Amino acid sequence: MAIRLSGTKLIFVLAGLGVVGGLVSAVISAQKQAPQPPAFEPASNPYAEGIFANGIIESDQPHGSNVNIYPEVSGIVTQVLVHSGQLVKRGDALMQIDDRVQRATTEQLEAQAQAAKAMLEELRAQPRPESLLVSEAQLAAAEASAKLARDTYEKQQHAYDADPHAVSRDALDTARNTWLLAEANRVTAQRNLELTRAGAWIYDIRNQDATYQSLVKSALSARTLLSKYTLRAPIDGTVLAINVYDGNYVSPQGAYNTYTQANTDPPIVFGASPKTLNVRCYVDEILIPRLATAKDIKAQMFVRGTKGSVPIDFVRIEPYVTPKISLSDERQERVDLRVLPVIFRFKVSEGQPVYPGQLVDVYIGK
Repeated sequence: MAIRLSGTKLIFVLAGLGVVGGLVSAVISAQKQAPQPPAFEPASNPYAEGIFANGIIESDQPHGSNVNIYPEVSGIVTQVLVHSGQLVKRGDALMQIDDRVQRATTEQLEAQAQAAKAMLEELRAQPRPESLLVSEAQLAAAEASAKLARDTYEKQQHAYDADPHAVSRDALDTARNTWLLAEANRVTAQRNLELTRAGAWIYDIRNQDATYQSLVKSALSARTLLSKYTLRAPIDGTVLAINVYDGNYVSPQGAYNTYTQANTDPPIVFGASPKTLNVRCYVDEILIPRLATAKDIKAQMFVRGTKGSVPIDFVRIEPYVTPKISLSDERQERVDLRVLPVIFRFKVSEGQPVYPGQLVDVYIGK
């Protein structure tokens, strides 16, 4: 037999079920669950009067920071010659940029300098023996012609003196003019021989020498610029990061970043030997009075995600309080907080998972 409930009774039944459900939910939520254990123990202050500072691990450089290597020229990367983590020596090639145009320009200027040098040597070597022989032969021919013309004139003059009717006045004048012309040619040949023997004019030599020196310097400048298409290691150290690959465009402003779409990333980040690392700490300005003197400073570094601490040695205080920036390089700050950079150093033990760029917690005591 089917049971039929009126509307009022149905409402009372549903209300009762709701009350029962609420009571069950209350009982379940009232039960306390055991808290999850922390992923790692938070760093605790190991000093009675220690102060806390954020720190970032850097390579052990004299100036306490990594070296961002930028090219001085722009172009397409044709070859990356190293890999991240590689140890290199000072002067080793790190990256090659397309240098075909600059190489052709350099070779052209060097060829022009060689041509100018050859011309300068030619001027300094004058007179050329063959040119001297030609000038001497021309003088000998001119002297012979002048002697022949003079002898002809003298014979006709004697004949005219003996008998004015033997030689016409016209013939005598022609013979005399021929002799004078031949004599002028002889003088010209004599002067030409002297000019040949004198060699190149000193002003021509100086001008050519200046041209040669100018081209040499231009070629040297082009060769120096060509060398900048190969990025080299500034010191012995380690390649920490490579932000470019074959085919990327680089410029003095940096490498193109696909995600930010800006040329801001350093193509190569370079550091010193990985055996020792630095920790750069930023002490808040309100805590500076509590900082111990340099000889009494002690500090411990806590690597996030690990339980132990690492003692670090004081290196120096950079005595300039600077505006605070977040270590992620986000330079937007709501207030003008200032911090004092303090540099520490520690030796990397085998198997210790620390790398340049890693954030750490530091407690500084005395």
